[in-house]
Amino acid sequence: MDQRVIIEIVQQTLLLILQLSGPIMGVALLVGLIIALLQALTQIQEMTLAFVPKIIAVFLAIFLLFPMFTGTLVDFMHMITDQIVSGDLRQGP
Repeated sequence: MDQRVIIEIVQQTLLLILQLSGPIMGVALLVGLIIALLQALTQIQEMTLAFVPKIIAVFLAIFLLFPMFTGTLVDFMHMITDQIVSGDLRQGP
């Protein structure tokens, strides 16, 4: 296995991590921003008011996006196993 293959796999893995975590982080950011705005408008500074809606929204986003996540992970695993079978990931001489 040469450095080119390793670098490509690491790049694809990091891109996959961003693709899977990006939508969830976006939902958490959006809900956190909305809650912060409501807290600023009403002057209610309760910690659980910020935490509970955000965690519910994140769990809901994970639940709704789970089919996309599994499809993306299956495609990535197929790519890795195809490289293993074709010999691209074997040790050098």
